[in-house]
Amino acid sequence: MAYEELSSISVTVERGVAWATIDHPPMNLWDRVFTGDLVGLIGGFEHDDASRVLVLASADPDYFIAHADVQMIRDMPAHAQGTPGGPAPVNLLLERLRLMPKVSIAAIGGIARGGGSEIALACDMRIATRSARLNQPEVALGIIPGAGGTQRLTRLVGRARALEIVLGCADVSGEEAAAIGYVNRVVDDDQLVPEVRALADRIAGWPPSAVAAAKTAVNAVGNDVNAGFAVEAEGFRSTLTADVRRRMQRFLDAGGQTRAGEQDLDPLFEFLAETEEAGS
Repeated sequence: MAYEELSSISVTVERGVAWATIDHPPMNLWDRVFTGDLVGLIGGFEHDDASRVLVLASADPDYFIAHADVQMIRDMPAHAQGTPGGPAPVNLLLERLRLMPKVSIAAIGGIARGGGSEIALACDMRIATRSARLNQPEVALGIIPGAGGTQRLTRLVGRARALEIVLGCADVSGEEAAAIGYVNRVVDDDQLVPEVRALADRIAGWPPSAVAAAKTAVNAVGNDVNAGFAVEAEGFRSTLTADVRRRMQRFLDAGGQTRAGEQDLDPLFEFLAETEEAGS
């Protein structure tokens, strides 16, 4: 797919940097349209000889990527969840960012929750604004992160911090994310684009063979990530039950996945807990 065919992402290429800007109102939701465009973006970047660095940014200052479309997850067919003993298809898609010889950078401003956080985690580097908010809220809906969040986040911040983020389902500020390694560093809101552009331009200026070799060497550290993806995929499949799908519908009916509702998810999570206790 050519960059021009993407409907929710616009791409400009200059000096070896492909700047991919997500522009998918009302809040950059990871829905079916975005899924197709993400596949096209990654594939296009892989085969784009003019681009050596990919920057993933947002046109919306309030949202990097809100999260995956809850309705899409609720209706997810079995084939999209992967097969027992192996990674889910989305794991394999995002893992291509880590394994390709080129570099990817997430420029995070605003909210990056759920799948939005997981896309950022799949990038080689993450730069966030001070006002950014990251979160893995899946457990509050009755499932678990299913796009690599449990694996990539734990490798970055450690087991205890990862459990606090995944089980607490609370926003992590840009400042805290930088302090614990969730993101590389934090910058003032008005410096996000200049700082990321400077880093991307710098890397794109080095010999591609050296960049590729360095990335391969860094990737060689640690255990086989696919084994962890397989465990995560099984956990996601096993939790996506009929009861959980009903819980997701209550979330949507109560105002989840609206711009206003997404600004503070805690009241919605409290509502879900109350309705669960009441047996409704």
